[in-house]
Amino acid sequence: MLGRFERNGSGEAVVEYGDSNLRVVKPGRFVRCGVTGVEIPLDALRYWSVARQEAYADPDAVMVRLRQDSRAG
Repeated sequence: MLGRFERNGSGEAVVEYGDSNLRVVKPGRFVRCGVTGVEIPLDALRYWSVARQEAYADPDAVMVRLRQDSRAG
């Protein structure tokens, strides 16, 4: 759960993604999905990549990124 300070920002947040948590570097209301570009409210953020440091809107977006990565490698 995010604290009051993190939720009260406006616009896009800057976030550092960890293995089981995240750290808000710049407060904001949302982050953008690394695949679709859709806005994800911070309170609804559930999926991200530590290695790529990007958020995902849903499990389908995660799978798209994993398929892209497997083709590139």
